[in-house]
Amino acid sequence: MPRSIQLFFTQEIISSLLFFFSCSLILRSAHGDYPSGANMFVYAGCSQDKYQPNSIFEENLNTFLSSVVSSSSEVTYNSFAIGNGTSAPPEATVYGMYQCRGDLHPTDCSKCVGRSVNQIGLVCPYTSGASLQLEGCYIRYEHSGDFLGKLDTSVRYKKCSKSVDNDVEFFRRRDDVLVDLQTANGFRVSSSGLVQGFAQCLGDLTVSDCSSCLADAVGKLKSMCGSAAAADVFLGQCYARYWASGYYDETPGSHNNDEVGRSVAIIVGVFTGLAVLVVLLSICKKAMG
Repeated sequence: MPRSIQLFFTQEIISSLLFFFSCSLILRSAHGDYPSGANMFVYAGCSQDKYQPNSIFEENLNTFLSSVVSSSSEVTYNSFAIGNGTSAPPEATVYGMYQCRGDLHPTDCSKCVGRSVNQIGLVCPYTSGASLQLEGCYIRYEHSGDFLGKLDTSVRYKKCSKSVDNDVEFFRRRDDVLVDLQTANGFRVSSSGLVQGFAQCLGDLTVSDCSSCLADAVGKLKSMCGSAAAADVFLGQCYARYWASGYYDETPGSHNNDEVGRSVAIIVGVFTGLAVLVVLLSICKKAMG
């Protein structure tokens, strides 16, 4: 490839990428979040195992992702086994589920799940197992269905705010909220004075396993976050959070900053990859010349 054409090609790619990400940032700034920032990223997990492109597993995975988007406009929880019982090998089967936050309208649930579906393949490309938690919804798939209905209290994510010092009333109110959240069967909102909170279990848990999971989550909130004014703990199959009234409203731009930060990280990653591509082209050119 002549050097002039190579440079022109590289410059065109860079210009296109800059235009794309600039538009992306503008759209994110202009687009208002639906209830309670439901589309905000919380955490993701990716398996080490990979699947081959154009495989039966990929076909079943695409069917699963389409199914969760369709289902989420009608119900807030559902589970699937795609390819099970067919002539395809067992490892090609996709088991998965999704769960929306209990206070979301089906329309907002569907929006959240749709965003999750768009992101999970970018966050965990070609992995045979992945999970993605947004503020308003959760999605997970694996090549084995062992995780469905099985109690999992491992910590997936935690966030602790600054501490509250010597506020006896706050801690009394917080403890009242946390005790109430442990009685949730699915999704529950609670408040006491200026302290608020909510908790939720995944829909595949039994009532007793949900209670066990939430009791563990509340215990971890106290042990891991101590005297925090606000705290979130997400376990494998449930989560619990509390906050002092108005606490999350003190920094209204924090969500947008997170979005911009992630966009910048993506841009840096793309340009790093582009630099490697240019070096490889140069090496190939020398080897062929």
